[in-house]
Amino acid sequence: MTDAAFDVVVIGAGHNGLACASYLARGGRKVLVLEAADRPGGLAATREFAAGFRVSAAAHLLTMLDAGVARDLGLEGHGLEFAARNLKTVALADNGERVVFEDGAIGGVSAKDQAAFAEFRRQNRRFAKVLAGFCSRPSPRLVDRRKSDTLALARLAWDVRSLGRADMRELLRVGAINIYDVAQEKFESALLKAAVSMDAVLGSHMGPRSPNTVYSYLHRHMNDDAGAAGPAVVKGGMGALGEAFAAAAEAAGAEVRYGSRAVRIDLSEPSSNEACRAAGVTLADGTRIETGLVVSNADLKTTFRMVGPLNLDAGFVRRVHSFRARGVTAKLHLALDGLPEFHGGDAGDAGARLLLASSMDDIESAFDHAKYGRFSPVPVMEISIPTVYDASLAPDGKQVLSALVQYAPYDLKEGWDAGRETFKAICLQRLEAVAPGIGESVRASELLTPPDLEAEFGVRGGHWHHGEIALDQALFTRPVPGANRYATPVRGLYLCGASSHPGGGILGLAGRNAARAVLAGEDSG
Repeated sequence: MTDAAFDVVVIGAGHNGLACASYLARGGRKVLVLEAADRPGGLAATREFAAGFRVSAAAHLLTMLDAGVARDLGLEGHGLEFAARNLKTVALADNGERVVFEDGAIGGVSAKDQAAFAEFRRQNRRFAKVLAGFCSRPSPRLVDRRKSDTLALARLAWDVRSLGRADMRELLRVGAINIYDVAQEKFESALLKAAVSMDAVLGSHMGPRSPNTVYSYLHRHMNDDAGAAGPAVVKGGMGALGEAFAAAAEAAGAEVRYGSRAVRIDLSEPSSNEACRAAGVTLADGTRIETGLVVSNADLKTTFRMVGPLNLDAGFVRRVHSFRARGVTAKLHLALDGLPEFHGGDAGDAGARLLLASSMDDIESAFDHAKYGRFSPVPVMEISIPTVYDASLAPDGKQVLSALVQYAPYDLKEGWDAGRETFKAICLQRLEAVAPGIGESVRASELLTPPDLEAEFGVRGGHWHHGEIALDQALFTRPVPGANRYATPVRGLYLCGASSHPGGGILGLAGRNAARAVLAGEDSG
């Protein structure tokens, strides 16, 4: 069966795919969005994991959403509500020590560290603002530049120079190094250093000593000065955010079809003067949708698997294959009889963004195990208990705990069928150290490993960001040369997902930028 009624087909109803569809539809294109699941949102999904208990299945806190995208699409008018915004962050140690970050201030550390953190925050917010400006538009070409590329490079240079001599030198000094050395240089408190490091490594196959973790820290904080609501709890779970994006796309005129899994990107026969180009999409049920424009919100490797390596240049296939996207982050869900009490904390801690890592060395040690295909016996976690603010996610009086757990390698040596229950028990033991008695309150649990994330959400390698946020896979080169401006070597095929510039996190910028590239008729040059 053939369907040829659309100008553009978008593969995947994740937030970037839906943002792209919205902008394309508003630009006058007739757009169809294909989604394999029965709901929108991709990794931003809400689902039941035990009877009566619902949870944000992967991403669980909204931290980076671009305010311009949210405003353009009218997400709050399409149902997006916040149960809580600008949560405080509490770093917890096993001995009851805690460091609290709230409204730009910090507690639980010395006066010297308070002053040092204030300066660190001031400086890094300025650096992140420069990065945000660069990420809000397609990266300029470095070869065969056009006038627009020269202007974009000049703008970037001006933004960096406008930092002033001292801050510019500091950015050039630390921009490509590791967060361990920077935190070690600036702070005394081991717990403060660990909390800063967590923001640099969450979701990534990196430890605090890994190169580029200063860059990944800045990436996470790029929208702090641009109206981002985070850390925020979305009412109804993160799936409600996906539903708001879908409603915005449909209001703009796009059609979204669920239960429609794309399995092949169809190509035309190459002619003597033109390489092959996109000609449509074939679904798992055999339906073929004809179109001359395809935009993929799938990750890089999945997208070009649908194209087929024989249709691509060997050098490009090699770059795609070498793109690093092996997940090491698991997701733990607990159904609890009541609210846990945290050792050394206060009543407000349960509703905070909680970080469980006592020192940078603990984080690095946990990462060391993952390098060799083992999970850590002392994992580090980012914890949220969304039911503190949104009681609709659990039965009356019950609670849901959601935790991102580092490090759980995709390629576990003994395999996850053998290792799942052991690692889950280790995670519960780790929680017991800071929340005594929590184990007795657990009524149901679920652990999603990177292979589980791959299977459920279609993300190759189960990587949180569709690929490492590192300088060799970012800025001018994300994801790979030849596909770093949303267009690809296949004419009429574009990327709009987290594999593309500016990368992972619920931003919406990749979708918006890709739509602009399509509407402008950009090619992969």
